[in-house]
Amino acid sequence: MNRTEALDLLHRYIKNEKMIYHSLASEAVMRGLARRLGRDEEKWGLAGLLHDLDVEITNAEPTVHGTQTEILLKDYDIDPDILDAIRMHNECSSGKERSTEFQHALAAGETITGLIFATTYVYPDKKLASVKPKSVVKRMKEKIFAASVRRENILECEKIGIQIDEFADLAISSMLPIADEIGL
Repeated sequence: MNRTEALDLLHRYIKNEKMIYHSLASEAVMRGLARRLGRDEEKWGLAGLLHDLDVEITNAEPTVHGTQTEILLKDYDIDPDILDAIRMHNECSSGKERSTEFQHALAAGETITGLIFATTYVYPDKKLASVKPKSVVKRMKEKIFAASVRRENILECEKIGIQIDEFADLAISSMLPIADEIGL
């Protein structure tokens, strides 16, 4: 599957604009992580773009979210590693703990986007360009801020050898080129 086909699927299954933004931001972060770690940028980008394909079908129900994406993608030529990372980005539905670099990267990469969006929204200009990595890291410690963002998922960046300060910088830097496209 190429990116154009993936975008078509994304728009077919996801209608909420904010979820589209989240998927595009997750793709950007995953591409940045792939570059940083010397991995396949297209493969990692597709995982970021498609990881929440079933979110509206499942109503984000933790016991099934992620598993339905695999079913939606069964008739497409998708790398099994991408399907595995997508399934494992939500441990609740998989019944297993994440164990691979790709799984940890997707869990951390897609989750930090929520914290970055929330941090951007509290800035007076609401522009990603104004957000500093240290602000995102500071918000990590504020449990009440963006309370639904699972900090433990973000901290899985350390399991792939990237400290939180560098990870926040990488994520923001990866999202900046598409800031207008994702409303930031």
